[in-house]
Amino acid sequence: MAVLSVLLLFGTFFLLLILGVPISVSIGLSSIVSVIVAMPLDVVLYTGAQRLFSGMNSFALLAVVFFIMSGSIMNNGGIALRLINLAKLIAGRLPGSLAHTNVVGNMLFGSISGSAVASAAAIGSVMSPLQEKEGYNKAFSAAVNIASSPVGILIPPSGVLILYSLVSGGTSVSALFMAGYLPGILMGLSVMLVAFIIAKRNNYTISEKVSLKEASKVVLQAIPSLLLIVIVIGGIVAGVFTATEGAAIAILYSLVLSLIYRSLTWAHIPKIFKETIVMTGIVLFLVATSSIMSWAMAVTGMPAAISNGLLSISENPNIMLLIMMLILLVVGTFMDLTPAVLIFTPIFLPIAVEMGIDPVHFGIMLVFNLAIGSMTPPVGSVLFVGCSVGKVSIEEVIKPLSFFFVALIAALFLVVYIPSISLVIPKFLNLL
Repeated sequence: MAVLSVLLLFGTFFLLLILGVPISVSIGLSSIVSVIVAMPLDVVLYTGAQRLFSGMNSFALLAVVFFIMSGSIMNNGGIALRLINLAKLIAGRLPGSLAHTNVVGNMLFGSISGSAVASAAAIGSVMSPLQEKEGYNKAFSAAVNIASSPVGILIPPSGVLILYSLVSGGTSVSALFMAGYLPGILMGLSVMLVAFIIAKRNNYTISEKVSLKEASKVVLQAIPSLLLIVIVIGGIVAGVFTATEGAAIAILYSLVLSLIYRSLTWAHIPKIFKETIVMTGIVLFLVATSSIMSWAMAVTGMPAAISNGLLSISENPNIMLLIMMLILLVVGTFMDLTPAVLIFTPIFLPIAVEMGIDPVHFGIMLVFNLAIGSMTPPVGSVLFVGCSVGKVSIEEVIKPLSFFFVALIAALFLVVYIPSISLVIPKFLNLL
């Protein structure tokens, strides 16, 4: 029964995706089809409806909603420009300085907004014209922006890590947030390394040296924005408030900061609410339908069947990790990050735990892997946004992007096979 349910679940799911059915609807319908082999249709529909609503009935999900709203406020509130100036100060003396500024800018803005798409749009729209003016190849500039935008998914605060905590059965959000820092920085540095090599070959310019007075002004202007990270993450890790309360504080802080900068007007408010409502609806419906899938898997014994199937290939943890990472890399090319986390965490996490892998380490591996998928065709949301703001076609950007893809894969496998990269900070802070 379990094998039949697996075939029905994934067969129906991929068939519906090919037919163009929205992914959340595909998840729900394929889950119902897969569990019909175990119980009557009326029971399936009744219980599925209950699961649909109970899946959204979680206080922890408020954190995701609040972080979505705070990210929208920051994206509309002029915070990106001040972070770009700081990024230019940090990376301005490297060959191809504007490319490195783009990467550092995405690391800073992404860590505050928690959204790869928002970073690609906000940082890319400012940096692309500047790089074009300095003679940078447009496809290269777009590739740098696309490859570095997903860094913000790993560097906290991250709504995806909160979702992983929820679906994994309560993995510590504080530990996940702290575990994301070094892999996120490694991800950014791998993009900068490739950008450095290409910039050297093409003799891209180095920014002019900035005086101490100008540098001090740039830092002072950026400090209020960076304090958001200190307040929110520091408060969560210290136990002063929960992740949900921290997300609400992020909204208040970013709103006040945007008003102080005088870059947010009343005209922006309807747009912010609309963006928040639309994105929240998408995420919550995905969570709701994914809860039906989790129930279907539990009822039919799918996780155990999949686990036994994979373990029959090999019981070597290193080989099993390789298999799971390769599967996720393929999945990431045609599925957005949020539904992939919701679907594959219940499948792969029990296998990882059985092999002695820490759930925090596995969560970072999972998100890092799927973050790479957000920049690859055919369903790469960051890829589409990056090409749009960079005014290039997907065909033009694929070649330069492939070099960054190789570097990011190398960084991923460092994170996978060197657990301390993820776990050293949580262990130092006694979060594990």
